[in-house]
Amino acid sequence: MDPLWALRQVAFQLERAGEPTYRVRAFRNAAQVVAALPDGEVAKRVAAGTLTDLPGIGKATAGVIADAVSGREPAYLAKFREPVVGGQALRALLKGDCHTHSDWSDGGSPIREMAEAARDLGHSWMALTDHSPRLTVANGLSADRLLEQLDVVAELNAELAPFRVLTGIEVDILDDGSLDQRPELLERLDVVVASVHSKLRMPAPEMTRRMVAAVSNPHVDVLGHCTGRLVVGKGRPESTFDAEAVFSACVEHGTAVEINSRPERRDPPERLLRLALELGCSFSIDSDAHAPGQLDWLSYGCERAEECGVTPDRVVNTREAAELPV
Repeated sequence: MDPLWALRQVAFQLERAGEPTYRVRAFRNAAQVVAALPDGEVAKRVAAGTLTDLPGIGKATAGVIADAVSGREPAYLAKFREPVVGGQALRALLKGDCHTHSDWSDGGSPIREMAEAARDLGHSWMALTDHSPRLTVANGLSADRLLEQLDVVAELNAELAPFRVLTGIEVDILDDGSLDQRPELLERLDVVVASVHSKLRMPAPEMTRRMVAAVSNPHVDVLGHCTGRLVVGKGRPESTFDAEAVFSACVEHGTAVEINSRPERRDPPERLLRLALELGCSFSIDSDAHAPGQLDWLSYGCERAEECGVTPDRVVNTREAAELPV
């Protein structure tokens, strides 16, 4: 087993399991150390027991390297192997992910790492949707930074073809339903996810008008995590709004409703997911990943979608990139 692959896989599984960033970073840093070593050096150090003499290699990472060199499955990989969940048939049909973040906003990894991880999961495309400027806590992208990112993505696509990084944004829905980025820039993007991140306790009539205005905007492709709820820790209650009015507007204007796969969100709740299905909505099953391992959270969204009766023809990211926007 390749020790470099093993270290990266452990980091991936730690991210998938929601482990602390410092633990993930230890394995990613160790992978960089191993990648820089000359041929044969790793095996020599395993035999001599001197791996931990290298800066950035500790007891845990050395154990993974030694297991890999010896052809054993590292214990870390077995420990974090997730049980198979439902929705596997639908998961196998997904071609991409409409909602991901990089270290350009509040993600933890460069665009290339996110793209390569998505490709290694078998996807043919990934939409990069870093935050818009008003979300300063997430280092949202100003217009100038977004323009710079478009150039970076173009260069990366030339290198990674046929895999494609779609340009995009997770744009804040402002209080009046307008969008937190210049319309001419939104027009240039492949995928626009619109989400509410502020005043989540707005009275229902105002929230309804706000969300209807956003999903009716011709630049918006996906309504992100519609209730804003959090279901772990102290949690956060759902925003209240007229779901039938919002979902009907999504149908009318061709805006997909996101099935957010993050374990702490699981948004929308099943009763709203079933309502959206009944009203004729299309869906985007998204990871909302902020690290490479989190891209594999799509399985959770697929499980929920299948339980609620969502069929593949209603899921926009079963399509190839050329068939988007949604």
